[in-house]
Amino acid sequence: MPSSVSGLSTPHESLRDVIARHGLDARKSLGQHFLLDPGITARIASMAGRLDDVNVVEVGPGPGGLTRALLDTPATSVSVVEVDARAIIIMNELAASHPGRLHVVEDDAMRRDLATLCPAPRQIVANLPYNVGTPLLVGWLRQATEWARLTLMFQLEVAERICAPPDSDHYGRLAVLSQWVARCGIVMTIPPGAFSPPPKVQSAVVNLIPHTKQPAPALFRAMEQVTAAAFGQRRKMLRGALRGIGGEALLEAAGIAGNRRAETLDIADFDRLAHAHLERLSPAS
Repeated sequence: MPSSVSGLSTPHESLRDVIARHGLDARKSLGQHFLLDPGITARIASMAGRLDDVNVVEVGPGPGGLTRALLDTPATSVSVVEVDARAIIIMNELAASHPGRLHVVEDDAMRRDLATLCPAPRQIVANLPYNVGTPLLVGWLRQATEWARLTLMFQLEVAERICAPPDSDHYGRLAVLSQWVARCGIVMTIPPGAFSPPPKVQSAVVNLIPHTKQPAPALFRAMEQVTAAAFGQRRKMLRGALRGIGGEALLEAAGIAGNRRAETLDIADFDRLAHAHLERLSPAS
């Protein structure tokens, strides 16, 4: 049912009432799990640090629980990106209550360069749809210079993969890419019962604060190729796993023994491999 001016949602209307009024059932195809507890959404917003003079981008706001919490901070602006037309109606209602401060973008965050939505300094704060959380993160890591901080909710297992140390069960390509460009940490865990509908797993909020010095795009692509090869066959020794991109010659250039396995390498080891691989791809003329 289309909303009317008299039916505009306000900060005082409960999220459950907003959902009921708009028939906004969570859709599995969109990876939706709505977070309705205002205490939890306020804590997530606080995990983003001081937002004074910061422009915030949120992906997948749904009924707007986290959006409301972000609007309660001193953030200069909040831009929400939503692909679900039903949620867009709710976001437009909320924007009417915050003229000039809440900006609503109906688009797929997988296709949109979010850094173009607002000026720096900018941060992303989002309860990410579970089905696209990892590819979204990797895309933002490629442009880490654009972001002051990323405060993102994932399934707990994905959060552990982002923050895992070397030689641990969860250490892999995602950990290397994330920790190479940012300082990463799990700052909050959230039980399934906090969501509607409850997911089958726990969730966690991860803070990623990009390092001051960031790799050039060509070097990032080289790291993506190195980590894909190294962890693509993680039971293999590196001389075999990296055979397709240089093998022993690449390892020798990076000063790494060929009988090691990918999970034993730290971020500095992978950094040397990425530099060596880039040099092989574009030798000096």
